Parts: sequence; C-alpha cells; structure tokens
Amino acid sequence: MKLGLPEDSLPVLEMFEGFFATESTPARVRAAEPLGFDAALWRELVAIEAPFMRLSADAGGGGMSLFDACLMMEQAGRRLASVPLAEAVVALRVLGELGGDVAQQWIAKVRDGESVLTLALHDARPGETQLVPGAAVASGVLTFNGSDVAIDIPAAALAAPATLSGVGIGVFTPGAGERVVIASGERAAAVWAAGIEEWKLLTSAALIGLSKEALAMGAAYACERIAFGQPIGANQGIAHPLAVDAIDADGAGLLLYWTLRAIADGEPDAAATVSMLYWWSVRTATQCVAHSLHTFGGYGLSVEYDIQLYHRRAKTWALVLGDPQAELVRAGRRLVFGEKAVLPDPGVVDVDFYPPTTGKELADETRALFQRILDPAKHNLVDHNFESHDWDVHRALGEAGLLYPDWPVKWGGRGADADSTRASLTVWQEVGYAGLPRSTTSMIGHVVQKTGKPELQEEVLLRMGRGEISACLGYTEPSGGSDVFAAKTRAVRDGDGPDAGWIINGAKMFTSGAELASYVILITRTDPDVPKHKGITVFLVPMDKPGITITPVHTFMDERTNATFYSDVRVEDKYRLGEVNGGAKVLAAALTMEQGGGYYHILIREMADIVVEWARGEQRNGRPLVEDSNFLARVARAYADSRISEVLSGRVLGSRLAGIPDLAFGPASKVFSTEAFIVDSADLLDLAAPRSLLRGQDGLGLVEKGYRHSTATSIYGGTSEVLRSMVAERRLGLPRSRA
Repeated sequence: MKLGLPEDSLPVLEMFEGFFATESTPARVRAAEPLGFDAALWRELVAIEAPFMRLSADAGGGGMSLFDACLMMEQAGRRLASVPLAEAVVALRVLGELGGDVAQQWIAKVRDGESVLTLALHDARPGETQLVPGAAVASGVLTFNGSDVAIDIPAAALAAPATLSGVGIGVFTPGAGERVVIASGERAAAVWAAGIEEWKLLTSAALIGLSKEALAMGAAYACERIAFGQPIGANQGIAHPLAVDAIDADGAGLLLYWTLRAIADGEPDAAATVSMLYWWSVRTATQCVAHSLHTFGGYGLSVEYDIQLYHRRAKTWALVLGDPQAELVRAGRRLVFGEKAVLPDPGVVDVDFYPPTTGKELADETRALFQRILDPAKHNLVDHNFESHDWDVHRALGEAGLLYPDWPVKWGGRGADADSTRASLTVWQEVGYAGLPRSTTSMIGHVVQKTGKPELQEEVLLRMGRGEISACLGYTEPSGGSDVFAAKTRAVRDGDGPDAGWIINGAKMFTSGAELASYVILITRTDPDVPKHKGITVFLVPMDKPGITITPVHTFMDERTNATFYSDVRVEDKYRLGEVNGGAKVLAAALTMEQGGGYYHILIREMADIVVEWARGEQRNGRPLVEDSNFLARVARAYADSRISEVLSGRVLGSRLAGIPDLAFGPASKVFSTEAFIVDSADLLDLAAPRSLLRGQDGLGLVEKGYRHSTATSIYGGTSEVLRSMVAERRLGLPRSRA
C-alpha cells in the first residue's frame, strides 16, 4: 500500500505550487476579469512547457504522466489560474497522438506564447453554437464532428459574453471560419474520446485544488473572526459543515489517485470511476465554496474578498461540459451495462491502494481455512451482529493464528505486518463472516499489550489469541452518550498501599457482546475533583466477578446489545490499564483503533448490486427500470460513495504505514462511511419500493436489513457529531467546537 506522493513527483508539485502562488495571485485573477484570461500567465506557462507536458517526447513534448499533470492542475485550481490550461494540455496531446504536418505546425505555433489552442468539449455540428472555454482568445479550436478531428480557425475574435466567472469563454460556431482536418476515422475518434476523458480528470484535479484552498480560507477566517466572545469556528454550525467538506475533498483527491491507478491497471470499472470522480469533484467544489463563503458572512459577498472568486469559478469550470448529473448517468451506464469508453494512457502511476503480494499468502491461507470450517447452512453469513458469532469458528481461527495475525507469536498471532493483516481480514468481509467479538477483542488486546501489567498480559493475551475468550467495551453510560470522559462509574481503593485493589460501582449501556465476553474494558472515575478527562482510570475487568449483572437490550435491527451493572465489584490492581487517573492516554489509542470506515463500503456495494440485478427484470413505464436515467444516476451515486468510503478507509492504514501525521483520518473515514451507508441504504430501499419493504435473508431482503442496520452506525464507535469536531480541530485547525 502506497498512498503518499511518489518521490519522483515531489519536484513537480513543488515547482507548480510555487509557480502558481507567485504568478496567479488574487490580484492577477481580478485583473484578468471579466474575460478571465491572463495573457502574461499564458506566456509564462508556455515558457516552462506546461501546456506541452502531456505531449509525447517524440512530438517534442515532456511526455509526463497524467498523475503529474493532475498535480499541476490541482495547483492551478488552488490559484484560479486564468488560462485554458486543461483544454490546451489535452488539445496538444491529441495533436501529438494523431501527428501529421498540420499538427506539428500548430504545436510549433502554440510555442510562440502568443497563440492559444483550446478544445471544444461537444461534437461540432455546423451552425450549432457552443460555449468553449478559452475560445474568446484562441487562435484555433480543436474539434470533433463525429468523424474528423480538425482545427477551426475563427475568422475574427469570437464573442465573449458576460458569464458567472471569466474563463475566456467564447461563443463558437463550427464552420464559421477556416477548418483544417487533422485526422479521420476510428483512430481519430478514439484519440478524441480519450482526450475528453483526460479533460475530465484534469478538471477534477483543478476542482479538488480549488476546494481545498477555499476550505483553508474559510477555516482561517473561522479562527480569526470573534463573535459572542469566541472564534466562530468554535460553533458546530460553522465547524461541522467545513469538516464534512474537508472529508469530501480529501475523498475526491484519493479517488483521483485511485482512478489513475485503475486506468493504468486496466480495471474494468475504471471508465465508470472517471465519470464518478468528475461528478463528485464538481459536487464537492460547489459545497466547499458555498460553506466557506457562508463562513465569511456578509464579507464573503464583497468583491474585495477572495472567496467570491472561488465561489464563481467552481461552477464555471465545471459547467462548461454541461449538467454534472449527466456524468453520473454515464457512470451508471458504464457500471450497469458495461458501456465502453476509450481512456488515456496515464503513464506511470506510482500509488497503490492494495496490499502487496506478501499479504496475498496470508489472505489465501485465511480463505482456505474459512472454506473448510464455514457451512452456510449452519453459520450466519448474513447478519453483522454478535449473534452471528460461532465459537467453533472463532477457536479454529485462533488455533491457526489468524484471529489477530499482527499479534506477536507468543500471544497467538503470526507477527504479520500491517499489509498482510489487512489482506487477511479482508477475507472475513469477502466470505460474509462478521465475527464482531474479534474486532472488539483485537482493539482491547492491543491496549493490554501497550498498557497492561505483565501478569495481566500473561493471563489474557494468549487465551484471546487462541480464540478461547473475547472481551467487550464498557464505555457508554446512561447519561454520558459519546462523552466517555463524563464517566460516573466509580472506582475507589479497596484498602491501603500501592497494590490495594479497587471497588467498582456503576452502570454501562450498549455493552454489546457482553454475553459472550470473559472481560470488559471499563472506564471509571477515580478522582471526581479534577477536570473530567484527568480523573478517569481504565480497567480490564473479568466478567465472572461477583456483582456484575448483564441485562439484554434488543434493537429494531434484530441485534442484541446489553446494559451492564456493577455493584461492589472487587478487582485486583493488576487489572488496571495505564496509570491511575491516566485513562485518557489509554483511551486515545483505543478510540483511534475503533474509528474507521470498516466494512461499510462493501455493504453499500452489495446492496447496489442487489438492486441493479432486481431492476433488470423490473418494468416501469413499459421498459426495464434498469434503463431509466434517474435509476442509473442513483445507483452510480451509491457505487461512488462505496469507492470513496473504501479509499478513505485505506488512508487510515496507509498513513500509519507511511508514518504520516494522523489528521483525524480514522474519524473522517467513519463519518463518511456511516453517513453514506445511511443515505444510500435509504435511497436503494426507495428505488426498489415497494418490494424492498419485505424482510428476507437474500435479495432485496438484504437491502431492507441494511437500511435498519445503517441507522446505528453513526452512533456507535463515536457519534458523527463528535467525530466531525475531531476532523474540524485536527484537519482544519479549528478551535474545539461546541453546539
């Protein structure tokens, strides 16, 4: 797994970051309006060969990768570069691919720094006008009419109407001037089609850069602006929308990386992902600039403030292709019907979202073991709850060292690296075995390894690793909700001396899996006279201690959780984790491991697959429902959410492997994944209504089950509200937020 910026691409990023920061300042962006073209910037870009970076070396260009071109475009987007850069890059690449004397002449012509070549994004039909970015200043417009790739040379400067934001848009009428054919036939059509897909990728990158810069501006202002005695960023009404936008923008950036790699690897859904990426980038930019401008309040409306430039440009860059929703429909056609698309050659894409081959061996072993021990007639491979747990399966995995592969061998693991562990655990999702006690016990076991006394480690870890016992979480209290530091369960010393035991009294809610567990990790208050986060201590309490009562609590998701009560429960000091009143440090590691995207992307994709297959045989208005544009767009949205959820979840592990500072990546992944699960399960339920109302263990019954299950996911493991605050603080640098 390799999600960081490749070393070879770092100089490209640094060069264009510095270039656009210097040469495309807000003052120059304003000076370029209303037309939206900075002639000096264009000459400077030509001088450093930027428009030619995707032109092959044989044709006199840089021959650089699409990955590096996207890095350039992201920086252009950050600084609102007032030139038709994406259009020029694609147009010149198309000319280089097709070749010929005329193509070479135009490549040379653009090199003079005074001539601009742009791209008409829609088929050129004689007499039908279209709005073309950069055409108002272009010497030529590269076009395709269904058979020929040609350069249209305007007889006079094209009309430049007033627009939402100037990007040099010109009113272009094919056939109104001289037209020079570059190439014809199938190859010309294929090169052109690949060019349009490349334009979507480059424009997506620009919109991602624009989104992130707008967010940075909004966050900075939210820290500076004081209202009612505190920075406005301390209010959740300001902080949380910005946090969600940051998650979405980061998801777009990761999805761009994933798409480029998918194209390079020839993945079957790469073309669909190009369309999903473009739609998502447009949507994200729209939301980011809207919320950032809102943060500025009335000042954001003033032309003196830069945020309004971003607000206008976000839409203008995106809408020159047309309604973004049409791209989502196209994604649906590519996914559902396998509609073909010609994609560009991306060159080297040195990022990787998947475990290396070293992880494959452990995954294959895990898969083979599941094939031997799982019986669909006996084991529950549908429900993701503690009731689907089976001790025989649990012990078999433990005996093979596959419950917790990353644990040391002495504690029943394999000492596997993170990539191999992730590959092995992915198989659990693949075969449908939830094994929820494994998840909670894994987290608790890691905490015991880090903070437990040697005698406690000897007592529990090997038994956990062998699959003999499990542990559960005793965090939430009846009056505490997600605020674990507000714990009222008391632990007081049972006697004198440093080795004295403890007496625990209190209650916990939602102690899922307690009926299966041998131990519970318990948050207690040991000092009520200090700030709440400084007065808590964590214990690993044996569940067979006298004074513990478990009361079942049943939910409408067909799941059992529990309320647990502790009355004069006596425990030895060896069960204490970490220092007395040092529970915050213990919990920091535990909560980080609990917060992640988990398997939700798989559930979303499975539900979408079910609805698509059902729709193939469903008639609406005299034709198959699966052919309806609204249906295609909505299932494509679910698939897009699934992919973004997957890449955000991958970032959690990837950042740990690379040693990248954790900017609340786990909370971000969980917020996005659970909220997407909730929204998509509801929409897929709607799409298949009324049949989707029927309960069942297969087909649409799994969509109904998913809808019920989704409701709880934004609550346990940290509510979305708490996690958004964490993202706002750690990713955007906002103050601690309050309602």
